[in-house]
Amino acid sequence: MGNRRFEMHEYRHIISRMRLGDSDRQIAKAKLMGRTKAAELRKSAIAQGWLDLNIPLPDTNELAKVLSKEERSVQTSSIEPFAEEVKNWVKQGVTNIVIRRALQEKHGFSGSYSAVRRFVRNLKKNEPPEATVMLDYEPGDIAQVDFGSGPTIIDVMTGEVCKTWFFVMTLAWSRHHYVEIVTDQKIFTWLGCHRRAFEFFGGVPAKVVIDNLKAAITKACWHDPAVQRSYSDFAEGYGFIISPCPPRDPKKKGIVEAGVKYVKRNFLPLKEFRSLADANQQINEWNSTTAAIRIHGTTRQQPIKLFRDTEKHFLKQLPHRPVEPATWAKVKLHGNCHVQFEKSFYSAPYRWVRRELWLQATENSVKIFRKHQLIAVHPRSRRPGGKFTSGDHIPPEALAYKMQDPQWCLQQAEAVGPCCHMIIERLFADGVLDNLRSAQGIVRTLKNKYKNDRLEAACKRALLYDTPRYRTVKAILEKQLDSQEEPPAIQQKLSNVYTGGGTFSRDANALLSYKKEILQ
Repeated sequence: MGNRRFEMHEYRHIISRMRLGDSDRQIAKAKLMGRTKAAELRKSAIAQGWLDLNIPLPDTNELAKVLSKEERSVQTSSIEPFAEEVKNWVKQGVTNIVIRRALQEKHGFSGSYSAVRRFVRNLKKNEPPEATVMLDYEPGDIAQVDFGSGPTIIDVMTGEVCKTWFFVMTLAWSRHHYVEIVTDQKIFTWLGCHRRAFEFFGGVPAKVVIDNLKAAITKACWHDPAVQRSYSDFAEGYGFIISPCPPRDPKKKGIVEAGVKYVKRNFLPLKEFRSLADANQQINEWNSTTAAIRIHGTTRQQPIKLFRDTEKHFLKQLPHRPVEPATWAKVKLHGNCHVQFEKSFYSAPYRWVRRELWLQATENSVKIFRKHQLIAVHPRSRRPGGKFTSGDHIPPEALAYKMQDPQWCLQQAEAVGPCCHMIIERLFADGVLDNLRSAQGIVRTLKNKYKNDRLEAACKRALLYDTPRYRTVKAILEKQLDSQEEPPAIQQKLSNVYTGGGTFSRDANALLSYKKEILQ
């Protein structure tokens, strides 16, 4: 009892007992106050004349003025010499532990952590209390949206472990809410959850109050926040106004904050989930029964009753065609004529290489824009690493190399003649060097420059001297050696070697003996 703090009305009651003649022992026996403290109070009361029955007993305010001065003096804090500096640190949100360490390093402070804690506590006591105001909402006016951490789900079929979040949209007037469990907070998920929530309510609220998550707000600001382009287009399609909370001020959406806590505390405990689909099925059943028919702590009515009787009729109608959620992203066209989006690649015209473009991704398609001009359309990739390429987007020289593969080269060579076809086969039979460009040079560059009969003659001469190379054929044509006839002996050997049946139709012994004679 000696350490108990007494209120002023208790002091006044004890003084009135003293005026009636009670001794300190009697007061202590009545367990009103200890004898020592009662003696100190009696001494003060006599000095102020409060025990004189001819003088009215003072009220609690006058008692407080006198007795508060006689309270034991507060010991000067060891933090006092650094008070201004510590005040600034507290305003910046620096913790007590960091403040003590900074005082030790900067000023050689030797006081205890408790001293810092008491000083900071007294500072906060002197600050004006933080007060709020209860906002009134009209039916259909406001919906508040938030994410909350959800359960970790292990799929019983695949064994996949995934972390989840609760998406909660709460109508501010009726407190009726929509809940969904998702695996990420990406833009497409964010927009899809909105769409399903509006369909669940059967209408759209006039305003949606949100936090400053990246899927909605690209730049959080008190006066001029920047809205994600995808979310802005989505809001325009459904006809609602986006109302982001000020930075670091989640109390502006306290209704949905409380809704997230309600879901975590009342749905999540003791629940087991077989998969993400099973979890969403369970939470939909719980939301439509338990959560909807409970007596809400603020409205004191059932959310579903308020919603069905009143708020549902004040929501805006859903659009005739559902707004397709679309993700917008600023991308750059790389040197390979492709942009990258969510680990997949999509081509765009090569003239925009190294330029910034806008990409719009829906569930089934990807569109690429240069400013407001649509320059490419592709299907949406369903797997990481997917690639979609349009031939019109590739430079002609690169496309030619890609399209003129070995089969194309062999077809072109066959149209020229058997010797040309044989040289191309010999080039592709090389097990060390990739001769695709050499083959393309013969059947594309040289063929376009010279007539087929000259190219065939040059290939024939290159085969005679066993040098089936692009540079050999080119040199023969440039020096016009293709028009010179070979000695009859060499022509005879050539006719024995080549029968027109292809690479593998020649006799190996005849080929080796022919080569030996040519070298001699």
